[in-house]
Amino acid sequence: MGSGCPKCIKTMENVKEAVKKSGIQAEVVKVTKINDIMNYGVMVTPALVIHGNVKVAGRIPTTDEIQKWISEEK
Repeated sequence: MGSGCPKCIKTMENVKEAVKKSGIQAEVVKVTKINDIMNYGVMVTPALVIHGNVKVAGRIPTTDEIQKWISEEK
């Protein structure tokens, strides 16, 4: 989730890389509308939501962190 700032772009890159490394098929959706972001209770971006659960907000998660979260949500 995010507006498209450099941190949001890097987060999206890390998410795509983590999905690729995990070897799973996943739908990655970029959410940019402020109302949609706020509906998750997110007040700072970038943010990452997996299966409806906010995993991180306000910082860029590492690829390893994202892979861990993906495996926890399987």
